[in-house]
Amino acid sequence: MDSPILLHRPRQSVILGLVLIVCLQACSSIDHGSVDSPKTGYIYGTVVGIADGDTLTILTAINKTAKIRLSEIDTPERGQPYGSRAKQELSALTFQKPVAVRVVDIDRYGRTVGRIYVEDLDGSAEMVRLGAAWVYRKYAKNKNLYSIEDEAKLYERGIWGLPEAQRMPPWEWRKQ
Repeated sequence: MDSPILLHRPRQSVILGLVLIVCLQACSSIDHGSVDSPKTGYIYGTVVGIADGDTLTILTAINKTAKIRLSEIDTPERGQPYGSRAKQELSALTFQKPVAVRVVDIDRYGRTVGRIYVEDLDGSAEMVRLGAAWVYRKYAKNKNLYSIEDEAKLYERGIWGLPEAQRMPPWEWRKQ
């Protein structure tokens, strides 16, 4: 049996159909915390793991994990002086806390590269301020990071308090 509403009001049916299509498209573009939703440029979640001083894992609202590499910084490697301390600093800053990640890129290892924000705090800038990271010259776009690094050097925070022979940038350490 045909619906009398649809038979007698074809124009309203078309309008209702168009409204439904627009609503479905709008709902599909909302970022629900999905790892593979770079449309908004942000991923939201809680930090559940710390790999090292510049890499962590988040759990999103839809129970997916994402490995995140902090952008524009580089921290000492495992086995390198200050490597374990840099990991501790990132853990103190982010572990089990809600974060927003502004996606910058996907690296050659498949990790999301991004700026991490814990409330209003920029994780990359804070790691540099603590002296737990170098500004990664090859990838740095935020020029303010250099002045933050200069201040950390001036006050001999973190890696800058080590003897000069132990202050090898990680990108040079990896080449050896």
